[in-house]
Amino acid sequence: MLRSQLSQSENASVARTARRGALGVLLFWLALLATLYFGFDAYQSRQAERFKSYTSTTGELVIPRGPDGHFHVDGEINGHPVRFLVDTGASMVSVTDAFAEQARLQGGTLAVFQTANGEREGRILRDVPVRVGSLAATVRLGVGVTANSADEGLLGQSFLRQFDVQISQNQMVLKAR
Repeated sequence: MLRSQLSQSENASVARTARRGALGVLLFWLALLATLYFGFDAYQSRQAERFKSYTSTTGELVIPRGPDGHFHVDGEINGHPVRFLVDTGASMVSVTDAFAEQARLQGGTLAVFQTANGEREGRILRDVPVRVGSLAATVRLGVGVTANSADEGLLGQSFLRQFDVQISQNQMVLKAR
């Protein structure tokens, strides 16, 4: 009888120890995963900072080449934020129909755009204010481009030709004339 009582007591002790051990393993893995998550998040934030444009001390806008090989820069059209893909081959600044509606870009002249994906109907507006960093200009703007999201647009020659543009291996520099 004494032997059977010790056996039950030992079994309960083993069960408690197993539960504590399992909980300890679970807590270890949760702590490891949290550390990895926050570590990679901090690393990714630092990497993203490398690709942000900035204004130099001489007033030039410096746009680093992105990881995709293109130049991207935040700007504004008619006071509304937009993420530009700098396209030196585009004749004008261009936005989607959805962005034009959000930014209250109305009217314009009907046009047919020649794009890399063929012809596309749209419209052209004149005297639209565009700002990129500290640089601003009033431009001709095309409405009707296709983009991944409504807040993306192309920064074309109607803006770029008003500034000196220099492209080196990993950056584009825009400066006022």
